[in-house]
Amino acid sequence: MVSIRTNLERLQEKIALACRKSGRKESEITLVAVTKGVEPSRILEAIDYGVKEIGENRIQEAESKFSLLPQEVRRHLVGHLQTNKVKRALKLFDMIQSLDSLKLALGINHRSGEKKVPLLVEVNTSGEATKTGIRPEETLDFLRKMAELENLKVLGLMTVGPLTSDLTAIRKSFRTLRNLFEQAGRLNVSNCKMEYLSMGMSSDFEIALQEGSNMIRIGTAIFGPRN
Repeated sequence: MVSIRTNLERLQEKIALACRKSGRKESEITLVAVTKGVEPSRILEAIDYGVKEIGENRIQEAESKFSLLPQEVRRHLVGHLQTNKVKRALKLFDMIQSLDSLKLALGINHRSGEKKVPLLVEVNTSGEATKTGIRPEETLDFLRKMAELENLKVLGLMTVGPLTSDLTAIRKSFRTLRNLFEQAGRLNVSNCKMEYLSMGMSSDFEIALQEGSNMIRIGTAIFGPRN
């Protein structure tokens, strides 16, 4: 069985090194432990060793686990959200990182009640047809449209790096999002505040940190390979 404690220690060392190389503070980085396919007992073990934020990909899996976890742990939806599951998602998650269409934004705004919903806009920076997300060239206009949806609180951008061993392509994808993040920060949109640049997973988080990420979503490097 993989030692979660050892993996977290190694991960923190790599995060610290990447931060030093890019002249950044380790305290700037938010670690979201992605718990897809991980049983609650192992999630609780990670929480005991300092994990404060977790990410799930699927509504059904989150529903089966979250009642077993401490309330103070912050919960992120990091997978695609279908509009017919918005109501369930709003009950489960503290942040939705995968806002990827106007239709979904309208659905969240309609079902949120009085709650202001923290969101990240997912951008498809790799151009891969298999990925969801707003096209980079449409992102700023999309953010401007969010001003009309008063129950949304857009707090940043998210992307999934390309599935490739080409480090140049990975870096380009992350640099694209960072540039958009900087441009978005200059927009005068009342409910959009660029706080989180969520990019980097187990295979590419060091590049993401070098390119400005302040939120990384790590599963395998903490919990080991899953089915």
